[in-house]
Amino acid sequence: MKIRGRDIIACALAGLVAYSAAVASEVNRMEGAAPNASMPASALSGHATAASTGIQAETLLKSDSSWDGTPYSAYPPGRPELTVVRLTIPPHTELPWHTHPMPNAAYVVSGSLTVEKQSDGSRRELSAGQVLAEMVNTPHRGYTSAEPVVLIVFYAGTPNMPLSEGH
Repeated sequence: MKIRGRDIIACALAGLVAYSAAVASEVNRMEGAAPNASMPASALSGHATAASTGIQAETLLKSDSSWDGTPYSAYPPGRPELTVVRLTIPPHTELPWHTHPMPNAAYVVSGSLTVEKQSDGSRRELSAGQVLAEMVNTPHRGYTSAEPVVLIVFYAGTPNMPLSEGH
């Protein structure tokens, strides 16, 4: 089995996302708690308090439905496999219509992106710092304007599952 650098990076990012989610959950739970209240060991390994570490947590996305309001029904059956992809899309690019077979979310690092749903033409415009809960099994596409777009996309699939499928 060959381990590639991108596999190591994807695992590290997935771990960071899981750790960040645990910290965010604890910080959100602690809002209103007494100053210097300690976070449990599961969040910070018992090393320090939230106040003394300087850790700040901001929930960027928490959703049980895609951007068009369609509820997610379930994760794919099987052993989970997280994939984190950094996409750089050139200016004036129109992506082909496609679907995703699993829940995923995209964070816009830079640039702006418009996503469009094929069935009704509804659109959502995103810019740097925004997050999108992607559609599952619904044809859609994205397109850029005069500047490139950099996205970090988090996929929650299973081994050998394609990240997207053309339509």
